[in-house]
Amino acid sequence: MTQLKPSAQRVQEALFLMGYTSTVVELPDSTRTAAEAAQAIGCNVAQIAKSLVFRKMTTGSALMVVASGVNRVNEQLIAESIGEPLGKADADFVKTQTGFVIGGVPPIGHTRVIETWIDADLLQYQEIWAAAGHPRAVFRLTPEELIQMTNGRIGKIKK
Repeated sequence: MTQLKPSAQRVQEALFLMGYTSTVVELPDSTRTAAEAAQAIGCNVAQIAKSLVFRKMTTGSALMVVASGVNRVNEQLIAESIGEPLGKADADFVKTQTGFVIGGVPPIGHTRVIETWIDADLLQYQEIWAAAGHPRAVFRLTPEELIQMTNGRIGKIKK
């Protein structure tokens, strides 16, 4: 068995600590984008649960949106729901808030608790795939597990 990269291993350990049996897999091809991940895994792009981090502009805290790989996030819709404008998060902010680099940010295992919104469109699939801490690492899960793992709020998030 190949040893996981340290960041992917952190996600694997977080899964086990949370009581899940999902296995982190490192693929030979990049999974940095939803399209790359779907091609490397052999699934539909819509089954990729992409984790996007935003900066809440009033409080300065992070907000994560886990969206279907085919959807673009409607930041204004979410901002209206949370009562606070959202801004883009740069690479340093994402790394500080999550402990992971852009392109491999998982929905779990962060360095701090992050408010999470989950795209309702993900709920239609029996299985989905999420980043696992490295641009070539992923893990399979169900939408129900994603909700449980993140304590995420389900909503319509797409443009």
